[in-house]
Amino acid sequence: MEKRWTQDNLTSLQSSILAEEQKHPGATGEFTWILSAISLATKAIGNKVRCARIEDVIGEVGETNVQGEMQHKLDVIANEIILRCLGDRENIGVLASEENETPFLLRSREEGGRYAVLFDPLDGSSNVDSSVGVGTIFSVLRLPDGGSREVAMLSPGKDQVAAGYVLYGSSTVLVLTTGNGVDMFVLDQSIGSFVLVTKGIQIPSGNKTYSINEAYTEKFSKEIQQYLEWVHENDYSSRYIGSMVADVHRVLLKGGVFLYPPTKEKPEGKLRLMYEANPMAMVIEQAGGMAVDGSKRILEIEPSGLHERTSVILGSSDQVGAVLQHCS
Repeated sequence: MEKRWTQDNLTSLQSSILAEEQKHPGATGEFTWILSAISLATKAIGNKVRCARIEDVIGEVGETNVQGEMQHKLDVIANEIILRCLGDRENIGVLASEENETPFLLRSREEGGRYAVLFDPLDGSSNVDSSVGVGTIFSVLRLPDGGSREVAMLSPGKDQVAAGYVLYGSSTVLVLTTGNGVDMFVLDQSIGSFVLVTKGIQIPSGNKTYSINEAYTEKFSKEIQQYLEWVHENDYSSRYIGSMVADVHRVLLKGGVFLYPPTKEKPEGKLRLMYEANPMAMVIEQAGGMAVDGSKRILEIEPSGLHERTSVILGSSDQVGAVLQHCS
């Protein structure tokens, strides 16, 4: 059940994670250090986003990333901030970014590198100059003893030990799951700390709202086109921002469904499995929703590569089910 917090009962992100760790005998506190580093990095990125126009860091850098997409100045800055903040955490063995072709192998398991952190440093960066909400998405995996660290990272999403995102919008919001529900924290600028505002988020059902880029309708499959015809006939509302973090955040809080299906040009889908789909799927499922690629659960997909792409349908179970009825 959701629990909302007031100014008289503040709980910081660090306090919340420490309290959660105390429920697990043998916890070492290492996990808290990772989330503390993510918190620090995203505070710095949030500040850069707020000051982007003032500091003239809006626009493209004239180069493409490994995905073949044009990099924006803030993509590069956000990536460097995360690498710097997480790179010195002794229990992180591998860092992998959407912006880099290969992962950074920092420490072996024997040297203390127990975790891998995968991230999209700034989702929706092309929207910064329009002051649209953008965000950071992250996934944490535990590295097993022995074997290749690169291979160990290519685990299905169900093996994630934590996942979440930070939305830089009207406020800076951190949404986190460690496999025991979903909590939401908001950055209190006056004290410089993320504070818990909602514990145990559950996606509402019954919201007849869908989020998809309908400009691609003619490029979608016949089944998705039929679904869109059906929602038009059944009084659904369309809500599409064009920034995955912002779109999914609204679905998490309000209900409905987010769709990014394959197109003729990208039959495998566009969103990255490891950096976007898996962490968002874990958040949505932990909040009582569903996340599928159109035929199977996203968290059960066996990845074949670090930058693998997938289609995504996620949201409240009733609305994802409505989509699947048209795709079966």
